[in-house]
Amino acid sequence: MFKNNIKAIVLFSGGLDSILAIKVLQEQGIEVLALTFESNFFNAKKARENVGQLGVKLKVVDVKDGMIEITKNPSFGYGKNMNPCIDCHANMIKIAGQIAEEKGYDFVATGEVLGQRPMSQNREALRQVAKLAGVPVLRPLSAKLLEETEIEKEGLVNREKLLDIHGRSREKQEELIRRYKIKKYPSPAGGCLLTDPSFADRLREMYKYWPDCKTQDIELLKYGRIFWFNNILVVIGRKKDDNEMLAKLAQKGDFMVELKEETGPLVLVRGLKSSKLFNDVLTVKVPTELNICGKIENNEILQKVAIMTGYYRPALRNKEVKIKINKINTE
Repeated sequence: MFKNNIKAIVLFSGGLDSILAIKVLQEQGIEVLALTFESNFFNAKKARENVGQLGVKLKVVDVKDGMIEITKNPSFGYGKNMNPCIDCHANMIKIAGQIAEEKGYDFVATGEVLGQRPMSQNREALRQVAKLAGVPVLRPLSAKLLEETEIEKEGLVNREKLLDIHGRSREKQEELIRRYKIKKYPSPAGGCLLTDPSFADRLREMYKYWPDCKTQDIELLKYGRIFWFNNILVVIGRKKDDNEMLAKLAQKGDFMVELKEETGPLVLVRGLKSSKLFNDVLTVKVPTELNICGKIENNEILQKVAIMTGYYRPALRNKEVKIKINKINTE
């Protein structure tokens, strides 16, 4: 006997599988809340763009602080590069379970497909995620291939109307697109920066130099060229968009370095406690080749950064230029 007026929370990335998971549950008359997450490493853009066609509400949860701790020492290690897939998914399901309990929802579901991702969506990984989260979880797209959950046993959902999708083929998903007349969905693509090898290297380096880094620090790793001098971070904008974001991310105590009379990179220096060179203008000779090897004393860092600022505007190499240095003194 199946119960009426059932409500479920579905983890919603905005991708096709999570869209289909919601549609499968809606077909059984289940009321759905779509739940998505934001951090330094992934955002809710796709979820916001694609939820409208489903007729459900979207709740966005900020997990920035929690994700820092998870990425430092995940219980089940890393997947691709620095992506702690199992720990991350378990954390999301755990949060979904807490919200379900607080708001009176009956169960939690995800759009995961058995075998689609060899490391994080095999049988053992799915079992580990549920165990680590401490929350029963339904996978509507592959439920018939998995052990029956308490959610099904309690009559909260009809197992016979769930699916048996397996592996990386999208054939069955394409059939469901036509069946549910889904008009808008993104192509499969990784949306997590932790799977990007370049960003993962930057993050490892930050954890090495600044083990107590904050979310505002990690955000800087997304923009420009990254250099470390004596545990001091230097970010050099590569393009206009980088410059604009560095200006927005600057905070009290940072030094901002830029060309005084020409356009070029904006440079943010964080972690330098004091310097005689601030709110000042330097004239430097820009070298044709940049040498940043060897130890640089703290009192030399801004001088070196001034030279780098000119160097990364190639047209100024082998010329004298004026460099403006400002210290941010307000929040």
